[in-house]
Amino acid sequence: MVRSLWTAATGMIAQQTNVDTIANNLANVNTTGYKTEVNEFKSLLYQNLQQRTTTADGTPKPTSAQVGLGVRNASITPIFTQGSLLSSEKETSFAIDGKGFFSVQGGDGNTYYTRNGNFDWTLGENGANMLATSDGLPVLDTDGDPIILNSSYVVSRITVTEDGEICYPDARNIPQSLGIRIGLTQFNNPAGLERLADSLFAETAASGQPINEFTSNNVEKSEVIQYYLEGSNVQVVDEMVNMIVAQRAYEMNSKAITASDEMMQQANNLRR
Repeated sequence: MVRSLWTAATGMIAQQTNVDTIANNLANVNTTGYKTEVNEFKSLLYQNLQQRTTTADGTPKPTSAQVGLGVRNASITPIFTQGSLLSSEKETSFAIDGKGFFSVQGGDGNTYYTRNGNFDWTLGENGANMLATSDGLPVLDTDGDPIILNSSYVVSRITVTEDGEICYPDARNIPQSLGIRIGLTQFNNPAGLERLADSLFAETAASGQPINEFTSNNVEKSEVIQYYLEGSNVQVVDEMVNMIVAQRAYEMNSKAITASDEMMQQANNLRR
């Protein structure tokens, strides 16, 4: 009975984490570039109550007697399916159609990755224009350098092609390439990326080395779509159903604790 108390307690702890994950998904339903997360579980150790043996007449028993000791959270895995494309009137709004990530430079000088293409032009050194995130982090090109244009360019006239090429109109108002391309990066295992705040991801050993789409011919190229943003891929209906299931599982584990407590109380009353 004491074993059942601890087993049910592990179920309640696991389902509490499950509800926390679902709540985080629902909270980010309108976050640009957010990827929904799924909680995965694994069973704990099993205790052998009886080994495989035989009956009194020598007939072998096909199975042993084992009892499980509960459950725990194995991982919280992001699902990198394509989010819906949302129209935007800002010329620095970019959505990725494909498996790529934008590369940005963090305040610590390291490179991070995001699907949030809500960028802006900010003033850099000597009045130059630098493409940056809403938090001021520089967006990187295919060479890993910040995208910086001198002050002679009118940023509202800049256009970006589907392959990320930055263009500016000439005297005949025909867009011409500036020789700068927004960098797009892929990973062999994006689920292995470390999730950070502000929709940023960091490279890990599990994700593999970043793959530059511009220099690699072995990956399917992504497209950059200007005047659009990628919405989150959270399905509210699915999350509400998952929350109901998690609540019911939590409730059943709490009832198991109550039942074990009542059985222990009955056992204590036997001596009276």
